[in-house]
Amino acid sequence: MTIYDLIAVFLVLTATFAWINHRLIRLPHTIGLLVMGLVASLGLICVELIFPGVLPYENLAGIIRQIDFQKTVLDGMLAFLLFAGALHVDLGQLRDRAWVVGSMATVGVLVSTGIIGVGFWFAAGALGVPIALSWALVFGALISPTDPVAVLSTLKTVRVPEILKAEMIGESLFNVGVGVVIFTVLMATAIGAGGGGVDVIEISELFFIEALGGAVLGLATGYIAYRAMRAIDDYPIEVLISLALVAGTYTLAAKLQMSGPIAVVVAGVLIGNRGPQDAMSDQTEQYLFGFWTLIDEILNSVLFLLIGLEVLVLRLDPSFSWLVALAVPLVLCARLLAVAIPVIALSTNYTFIRGTIPVLTWGGLRGGISIALALSIPEVAEKSVILAATYALVLFTVVIQGLSLRAVVERVVK
Repeated sequence: MTIYDLIAVFLVLTATFAWINHRLIRLPHTIGLLVMGLVASLGLICVELIFPGVLPYENLAGIIRQIDFQKTVLDGMLAFLLFAGALHVDLGQLRDRAWVVGSMATVGVLVSTGIIGVGFWFAAGALGVPIALSWALVFGALISPTDPVAVLSTLKTVRVPEILKAEMIGESLFNVGVGVVIFTVLMATAIGAGGGGVDVIEISELFFIEALGGAVLGLATGYIAYRAMRAIDDYPIEVLISLALVAGTYTLAAKLQMSGPIAVVVAGVLIGNRGPQDAMSDQTEQYLFGFWTLIDEILNSVLFLLIGLEVLVLRLDPSFSWLVALAVPLVLCARLLAVAIPVIALSTNYTFIRGTIPVLTWGGLRGGISIALALSIPEVAEKSVILAATYALVLFTVVIQGLSLRAVVERVVK
């Protein structure tokens, strides 16, 4: 199939499932698409196992295999989804909670990575599943950051106090960039550990260049785009400038070995806050924000359907089931500590809403970014179990935690 054929197939599937969900099932939009894609996939697998050859299973699975999920998410959708989310971030609120967001996006991710990595390695050893500590830490890095796409999508259907909402959005937008950098560093360490040593200084330089360099790049390109928008009043051109900003910044970051996610988030926050003040007319603001809202909704819909359908091609070995089951409470405990440590440490200088820790813990959803990172792991022995655990955790957090977050908020936030 050509790329156009693939796009056409998935747009038709997405629109059809979205309509069915809206009319009949009435789950939150993205969760409904994920659940319907998953149920359809599992149904096809069951029919193929019971009645081989009755349905064109191999043809359908072949269509899914043609999509490189890793490249589609990390090198395609992610930049546009992050920018769309960052546009709506209130810079004033983000500045007021800067230390809270920053500590959860850095210290929190590091704490969670360590707890999950060591715990997963210990549990795997106890269950007789061979996995090196270095690769267990890689798993900790890819599953620790909350997924901004999943978090932002869920917050559209759950009412959360504004301060708490700012913390959730800010953390999810920035910790994905930090998480990808930590993942890259730890994967380089794991590969080096298997083939001859690791240069700690080089690894440290990689971390700071990617993270800080990405922020500086996003600030620079965002400011250039902002000045260009300010010099004219023509909404089609200004929307085009925003598209060029996202694609150009993300591509340039990759060429310079800087963090593309951090760069587009910084650029998006700058445009979203400075643009409406003095660089856009009311008409331009309406069209530009409306355009990016539609981009966000469409890409979100396709991505969550893809997550559900991806089970058709993932190598999910039943022998990993106990380890995967143990990974769920392990990740929840790590998330609890990753949230509680910064909140308690900063409670003398910041006022937190009652229920902040449980809401941030239960609202720490994972999504397609974690799956894409797991798929990017080279073909080592540990890849299958990491992929199985990642997929199961994504399903648990999006479906179980996502659907029950409203009840948690209503119960603990006063």
